[in-house]
Amino acid sequence: MPFSKMPGWVLLPVTLPAFTITGMWIVYAMALSNNHICPVSNWIYNNTCESLEDGSCCTIDHIPLVSKCGNLPPESCFFSLICSLGAFMVMLIGLLRYAYVIEHYGPSWLNTVAFILGWICAAGLTMVGSFQVDHAKVLHYIGAGVAFPTSMLFIFLQSILTYRMARASWGCYVGHIRTILTLFGLVILVLSGVFFIQEGFVLQHLAALCEWTFIINVLIFYGTFSFEFGVISTDTFLVLLKASRAPKSYKAGTSTPATPHAHSTSENMAMI
Repeated sequence: MPFSKMPGWVLLPVTLPAFTITGMWIVYAMALSNNHICPVSNWIYNNTCESLEDGSCCTIDHIPLVSKCGNLPPESCFFSLICSLGAFMVMLIGLLRYAYVIEHYGPSWLNTVAFILGWICAAGLTMVGSFQVDHAKVLHYIGAGVAFPTSMLFIFLQSILTYRMARASWGCYVGHIRTILTLFGLVILVLSGVFFIQEGFVLQHLAALCEWTFIINVLIFYGTFSFEFGVISTDTFLVLLKASRAPKSYKAGTSTPATPHAHSTSENMAMI
């Protein structure tokens, strides 16, 4: 009996960027309306400022970094919620992608490392949302220092895996898209770090723009997993089940596969 397809999972990689990007811009709009930050279009800052009520008095504390947008209530509450739900979806997508690669390609240390990095990134993202930068700066920066590099490494390894798994022209096209996103993300991440450690207002503002761009770029990368998630089936979940239950001495042929494809999966799992 063939395993049933579960095409509904294709919505998960699309939901993550749609939900997170929309939610982050809502947080930005709330922070802007409450005069907690200055708009991204502003490039004029002052050393000191008594009031931000008219929207024209901006200091370095009002630069619209992502962390600053979710720093004060009420927007900080929504920021924490978005980061937590986003981290959960990142973990779920990483788990399904891990199973998908095993099912269609076989065991790979690149796949295992990418899976671990994805979950570490989710942990860092949770810390970023839970500890606001002005109230728990050390923990917030630890979370950011974990989330940003691991997300970069995750998309880098996934780009490599995409090319290795390509069996048709569309797989190469997806690989090209992911490579472009990866290279662009690397450049933006480096620029963001370089600008952030500078003291100039303009460079700090550029760091904020790079930070927003990098996050959106990574989320779009996650959205490209919809190309593969449309063929997820119950067999994909069977891979995860066998991976968690199979002993190290497990050998292929100890159980009767339901389909030739399932037999192939069992042989692949035995190689881990």
